[in-house]
Amino acid sequence: MLQRFYQTAGLECGCDEAGRGCLSGAVFAAAVILPPDFEHQWLNDSKQTTHPQRLVLRKYIEQHALAYSVAQVSPQEIDQINILQASIKAMHLAIDALSIRPAFIVVDGNRFRPYPDIPHQCIVKGDGKIMSIAAASILAKTYRDDYMEQLHTEYPQYLWAQNKGYPTVAHRQAIAKYGATPHHRQSFTLLPRTTSLFDL
Repeated sequence: MLQRFYQTAGLECGCDEAGRGCLSGAVFAAAVILPPDFEHQWLNDSKQTTHPQRLVLRKYIEQHALAYSVAQVSPQEIDQINILQASIKAMHLAIDALSIRPAFIVVDGNRFRPYPDIPHQCIVKGDGKIMSIAAASILAKTYRDDYMEQLHTEYPQYLWAQNKGYPTVAHRQAIAKYGATPHHRQSFTLLPRTTSLFDL
């Protein structure tokens, strides 16, 4: 059972990211402020929901949230500042774009850079504990999936519509065969250094 809020002294914003472990594509983050009476039976960590459920949840969250925003940081910037800093930057950008300024921020995970003048709390596995973080995880995941499916139309050989940029064997075999694209993160290990992909 998800907890509604971490605290109740003012509007609380939940934040989560999607795509940190991918070899290609931007990292996405969402920020969501939910009303006190928000409910949906499927709301959970995005990894615990099916694709059709996530699409229903996204529409419901967007219709019922007090405010929400989704932001992204490009592969090129990920390579410049590293994936942790890029993930935190994406969350900051999402908070920046909210139509309502929250009084408190709850963040999935254990790392965050303080947002100016708003206190925060990091919560490990928060997307399975706090409603607003779970909602943010749904938005970040579905918007990133849409983005990777669009990139798939340009580079179908990498199977991004299926793997969403994660390091599957098929994705790495495509990198070995066709090389990297401008959407690949050059600071990541795109190919194993010793094991043959075709022996996996």
